[in-house]
Amino acid sequence: MLYNVTLHNFFILDGFSELGALRPFLFIPFSILFVVSLSANFLLLYVVAVQRSLHSPMCILMAAMALVDLSIPVFCIPHMLLSFLLDWRGISLTGCLVQMFFIHFAGTCQSTLLVWMALDRYFAICKPLTYHERMAFPRFLKFMVPLVVRNVLLNSVLVGLVGTLSFCASNVMNHCFCEHMALVQLACGSTAINNLVGLLTIFLNPVADFIFIAGSYVVIFSSVLKSGKSGARALHTCVTHIVVITASLTIALVAFLSYRITNGLPAAVRVFISTLYMLFPSCFNPIIYGLRTAEIRKYLEITTAKFSCFK
Repeated sequence: MLYNVTLHNFFILDGFSELGALRPFLFIPFSILFVVSLSANFLLLYVVAVQRSLHSPMCILMAAMALVDLSIPVFCIPHMLLSFLLDWRGISLTGCLVQMFFIHFAGTCQSTLLVWMALDRYFAICKPLTYHERMAFPRFLKFMVPLVVRNVLLNSVLVGLVGTLSFCASNVMNHCFCEHMALVQLACGSTAINNLVGLLTIFLNPVADFIFIAGSYVVIFSSVLKSGKSGARALHTCVTHIVVITASLTIALVAFLSYRITNGLPAAVRVFISTLYMLFPSCFNPIIYGLRTAEIRKYLEITTAKFSCFK
């Protein structure tokens, strides 16, 4: 017997639809967060780029984080704002897969940069005599390449498997951007392999990175405790990264696992957590680094003073 089955290749992003007539008002807070993210990350990038004294390995890593934090909102927030303001909710399957890849790839790069920052702190505090030699670009490249290759492969497999699915159940996605599990849930047929690869991606990326980072800081703390007062001063440089790591990875894990722990969790809360994962690090990473890093804070104050003089 033949059945009429409609396969969808165009989707409606229907996040926060529960708000009804109040949904357009979301344009205001999200546009403010978007402007904060763009301006804060651009300012951090500008300061590090123009000040040669900030071209140290750690500051360059911070600038790379600002570049990633700048790119993540660009991939999803403009479409989201248009959806809130003008009700432009549609997106093609190809556009959805492209957006999904870049969002997830940029997210994995955030985690990878935190690993590189932990390595920088380990070499600076535990191996200070060989720090510059170990952090020289040719030698540090051996730590960079494997993680970048891992990120590309994991996200390519993740998105590629979604592209092989047929979508016949519905074309309405209860989300504001193309999140992996939000799209997979609309597929007809078995999605067991997609769920498995999604979980493996979680454990091979943010969880594995968190374990590595936690281990490196245990070693750093042990070294600091043995070194006395001079080590205690060096420990101050790690506080920034501990704050960022804790906040970013906690939100990331909650966002990733929210689709697999659905009991009693409202759809709007799930969408909000995923959106927070997109915006929270992008808005607050440059602010935290600017306030906690003395060298960057000094030049940020000078730069903002110069900009204010032009007004």
